[in-house]
Amino acid sequence: MASASSDLPAVFSALRQILATHSGGLLVQRDDDDQLYVDTHHLQPNKKPLFFGAVQRKKGTVAFHLMPVYQRPELLGAISPALKARMQGQSCFHFKTLEPALFTELDRLVQAGRASYQAQGFVD
Repeated sequence: MASASSDLPAVFSALRQILATHSGGLLVQRDDDDQLYVDTHHLQPNKKPLFFGAVQRKKGTVAFHLMPVYQRPELLGAISPALKARMQGQSCFHFKTLEPALFTELDRLVQAGRASYQAQGFVD
């Protein structure tokens, strides 16, 4: 049986694809073998772009950050207990293995997050 750490490249690839799918028109700040980091074009009062999301390979896990759920926690109201169990903090999900059903749910959450940012005028 393969170890969970051997799944990390596939997990990163799958989660990277989710974020990349919803990143059209956004600012990709970093995209490499360890991270996809995406900002909006909206400048905050500190003149820095508003963070949208990131996927990061860590030691033993892949982290998926989604800032819209931090700003609008009500977006999390409809997520499953299984996806909620993957949360660490207010806007980060951690995965060690491929979980297609949770990835599909996360994809819908990213879509809802982008729509929320659009409604607030942060994304075109």
